[in-house]
Order: sequence, then structure tokens, then C-alpha cells
Amino acid sequence: MLSSAHNVDAVLSGSSLSDSLAATPGELRAASQAISFHVMRRLGLVRAVSGMLVERTPPYPLFNALLLVALALLDTACQALAQAGEPLRRDIPVYAVHTVVDQAVEAAAGHRKMRTYKGLLNGTLRRFLREREAILAQVLQQPEARWNHPAWWIKQLQHAYPQEWERLLEAADQPGPMTLRINLRRSSQAAMQEALEAAGLESQPLGEAGLVLGHPRPVQQIPGFAQGWWSVQDASAQQAAGLIDPKPGMRVLDACAAPGGKTAHLLEWADVQLQALDADAGRLERVEQNLQRLGLMRPGVTLHCADAADLDSWWDGRGFDAVLADVPCTASGIVRRHPDIRWLRREADVAKTAGLQRKIVDALWKTVSPGGCLLYSSCSIFPQEGERQAEQFLKRHAEASRLPAPGQILPLADAGRISLYDGFFYALFAKSP
Repeated sequence: MLSSAHNVDAVLSGSSLSDSLAATPGELRAASQAISFHVMRRLGLVRAVSGMLVERTPPYPLFNALLLVALALLDTACQALAQAGEPLRRDIPVYAVHTVVDQAVEAAAGHRKMRTYKGLLNGTLRRFLREREAILAQVLQQPEARWNHPAWWIKQLQHAYPQEWERLLEAADQPGPMTLRINLRRSSQAAMQEALEAAGLESQPLGEAGLVLGHPRPVQQIPGFAQGWWSVQDASAQQAAGLIDPKPGMRVLDACAAPGGKTAHLLEWADVQLQALDADAGRLERVEQNLQRLGLMRPGVTLHCADAADLDSWWDGRGFDAVLADVPCTASGIVRRHPDIRWLRREADVAKTAGLQRKIVDALWKTVSPGGCLLYSSCSIFPQEGERQAEQFLKRHAEASRLPAPGQILPLADAGRISLYDGFFYALFAKSP
């Protein structure tokens, strides 16, 4: 699965199928991303179809990736024909059947190492067209093909959420909405909504500083980006600052800060003394760029490239009033935005990241001043990275008490509508004075 996900991107980033289906460079980038996301959301199905139709896969990985892309687009084209009058979602790329076949074969012919297999590709695609209904009926008996997630992922959700696992898997294939967080130091929710309306963009308020766009747009097409009026941030992530509720003058640590959305929100919330950490220097530069755009780089704000768990490399021994531990995780809660994640992860990664999380939060707990708090968060829906982590933390630290927080947020549709919230987990701990 890992190689399939990487090779699909390689096919689409080179002179291949998406080249033939788009005109301008901008259209090519948009088409490539739309196709890549669509294939990732159907990878389980098309891998099963490919395995059924091709007995011996050619040794050239890009051929297999091209076949998967073509099968995904071809099946979608057939589905669109069958549902005439009922348009598919806006994010789903739909091309004519003959266009997909012709351009896929042409793409194979254009690659020196794939030329030999263009006949195999053509024959496989045309057989799928002839026998599509029978083929789908057979492969959809396989869980990975039915749900387009790895078998181990499906089992994890079945065990953790016996009532909701099917809805969670279905929700993962529905792209999340584009949500803005208004920088209240530079604009207001009402003013921003007026600016969006003037630009012909629909939106709906979310809380006191959020707006959900009717349709996603490139940030450059949304008023106020360069002026720092807003940031893109999911509704779940927007809850972090409010849970910490920083007050002016407080010493706050944002560990694992990149790309800086929660860092910026804390600084928009109050004039705090804030230290942001990240182990990746390149990602930390992105934090600084975001803070500069939003007008939030000021005295008292420091950025430090360091491993949050290695206190000797960055901590001066002075306690923090509040610590945000937005720890690394499998990102299982945001697969609707990054559909390749499900195929890039391995089952062993869950235990691996849970161990890393324990190491980080235990180290960070030492930096919390008596009477202060630590907010643990992860963009995961696996309990090992959420509720179990919180329960184990309390057992290891007798001086910690748990304060009200959302706990596990699941990205489930409400009354048939896409959830406004990504999968997330929050636990807030207070340290006894």
C-alpha cells in the first residue's frame, strides 16, 4: 500500500495522465491533486480490481500506479453515466470513458519503460468496461475494497467504535469543509463575512471567530489573506486556545508547534509570553511566516528548534502557566483531508506514536508550574492516542487532575451533512499547587 500511494503521486506529478486532462499549469496542479485524492479514496477498490484482472504485474512500479489511476477514473466515469441527472460531488474528477482509456494508453506509450505494457493496460481497461458489474460484485466482498481502508484500520475502528465504525469509514471519504479562524486583532467575524459576500463567497459563522466556507477556495482567492485577517483552521483545532484560556502576561509553551495555527490563536487570544517549539527547523520557519503574516511576532514570542522531550536542549528551568502538547500521532482523524494517510500508516505505527506521546507529555509535565495546566491534544481517533493516553497519564502523575475538555471528537455527519469537525482528542490536566 505504501508504494502504491507514493507511485500514484509520482505518476500524477510527471508527464502522465493528468497532463493530458488539463490545460494550464494551474489547471494541471488542481487536476493532479483532485485525481490523487480521488484515487486514495478508492485505492482499496482499484487494487482489488487490478489484482483480479492482472495475474502478473509488470516489474515497473509506475505502470501499476498508472493502472490504478486509470481504473479509478474509469469506474467514476461509468458511475457518472449510470447516474445521469444526479451529479457527483464537486471534488470528484469525471472524464469521458474513451478519454480515460485513450489518455492512459498514451501516457504509457510516452514512458520508455512502460511502452512495452501499453497493450496490457489497454486490454485491462477494456475488460473492466465489459465486465464491470461482475468484477465489482466480486471484489466488494473484500473489506479493503468495500471500505477503501487497510484491513487493520477497519479492525481498529470496529473494536473502538462498534456502533459508529461504518459511519466513520464513510465520513473519511467525504472531504472536510474549509474553515477560517478570524484574527480578531485585525478583523471581526462580521467584517470578514461581509468581505466574503462582496467577493461572491458563501459562509456560515462558527463560534465567535470562525467561518465555514460554502465551497473551498485557494487562499489567494479569499479576501484578507495577505493582510492577516484570518487563518485556515479546522473547527476541532480552533478549540485549543479556548481550553487553555490564556490571560495577559502568562507564560505559555506551545510544544510541537508547526505549522503554527494553534500558536497564532493563543497569541490572538491574549498578550502572553509564548515559547513555540518544533523539532523540524523547516516547519518552524513556516510558524514564523504565519505569525509574521498575522502580525503576531512581537517581544515575548520566541521560536526554538528542539525536541520537546529533551528538556536539557531548550528548557531554562522556569515553569510555564500553560503548556499545549499537540503531540505527533497517526493523524487518523484527518484522513478526509489527507486520504493518503490511511495507506501510508502501518498498524505498528499506533503503538509507536503512543510511546512517543508518553515520552513527550511526561517530559513537558515537568515544565508546568504548580497550579498550571497542560492541554494534551492529538488529531487521532484511535483510543491509544486519546482516551487511553489520558487515563494512563493520570495513573503516572498523582499531582495531576483532569479538567473539563471535549475528549474524543469524531468526524461524524450530522443529519446527512458533512461534519464541521475533524477527528480530534483533547484532555486538560491541572497540576496541584
